[in-house]
Amino acid sequence: MTVQDHVLRAEDLELLIQAIRARGHKVIGPTVKDGAITYGEIHTSADLPQGCSDQQEKGHYRLLRNNTPAYFAYAVGAGAWKQFLQLPRRQVWQARQSDGDLNFVEVIDVAPRVAFLGVRSCELHAIEIQDRVFSGGSFQNESYSERRDNALLIAVNCTAPAATCFCTAMNTGPRVTLPADLTMTEVIGDGEHYFLIGSGSQQGRDILGDLPLTPATEAQRNAEESAVRGAVQKMESGPRQFNSADVKDLLYRNYDSPLWEQVADRCLSCANCTMACPTCFCSTVEDSTDLSGEHAERWERWDSCFTGEFSYISGGSVRPDTKSRYRQWMTHKLATWHDQFGTSGCVGCGRCITWCPVGIDFTEEIHTLREMEKP
Repeated sequence: MTVQDHVLRAEDLELLIQAIRARGHKVIGPTVKDGAITYGEIHTSADLPQGCSDQQEKGHYRLLRNNTPAYFAYAVGAGAWKQFLQLPRRQVWQARQSDGDLNFVEVIDVAPRVAFLGVRSCELHAIEIQDRVFSGGSFQNESYSERRDNALLIAVNCTAPAATCFCTAMNTGPRVTLPADLTMTEVIGDGEHYFLIGSGSQQGRDILGDLPLTPATEAQRNAEESAVRGAVQKMESGPRQFNSADVKDLLYRNYDSPLWEQVADRCLSCANCTMACPTCFCSTVEDSTDLSGEHAERWERWDSCFTGEFSYISGGSVRPDTKSRYRQWMTHKLATWHDQFGTSGCVGCGRCITWCPVGIDFTEEIHTLREMEKP
């Protein structure tokens, strides 16, 4: 965990953004677009969602205007950081025929230098999980690895969780515990507005050297601790708190539970949950040729285990109905992911709950499974 032993005044947040940009990084952070907080390019601090918060519930999202000058008084953005690392669609290769010869050319990504501003603890865990998926095994996704290597991470401790958040149950937040180049906490109170900030890398230390910082006082550290503790208490007292330690075994025991039929009656197989999830990584490839047969291309794009085509093999789909697809997604996310990658595939961000159009909440389904097991 990065020690936040410096104070940056809120009015100097602009200096932080420009110090990062001056080093050649494109800053990506929270901004308001289409009535929601999304992640996009940040040129100045005015692009941040100052004075905005979000209201999230099952199948419900609202952007709210609050009466504070806070820059980070929201839970998580509508999309996830994976969109900048595992691109939703990218060209893999192209081929051209010339004089009877077919020439294949690999399309090499040019990975930009980016800085992710406002990464929450749950999202840092999600990035770490995708690092393990794409860069940790014998077969690596070079496009992801290069983009990840060029990414600067500026984390922000969460002090305003949504009602759909349950990172405390997954041990992934709200306080940042994984390495980041910079870690900040926004504090507002007693007529003050500032950020406690600390560095976790040489790049972070170099950036701090360009900023007008002051040493953090004990009172400021206590105010920061109180703000984060309030987020913990809000989640632990909410209905989505559960014990995640035995969820893997719970799901394995209930592979044939009638619960899956009940969920399938509501699920639309729309794949919203997998698209919004910060760790889901399924993809497919598409090949295309022109009418002359002289040019061909291959593209990789996001896919989802909720589509019938995703598990299609000779003879039909392995998972032909919604029941089997939802069971696959939830069991993989919370159980078999442990066997594959040594960790859960869920970080408790709550996006799958918020962006499900029919309001399916898998924390409720976990509670239901427990109840159905009782004599």
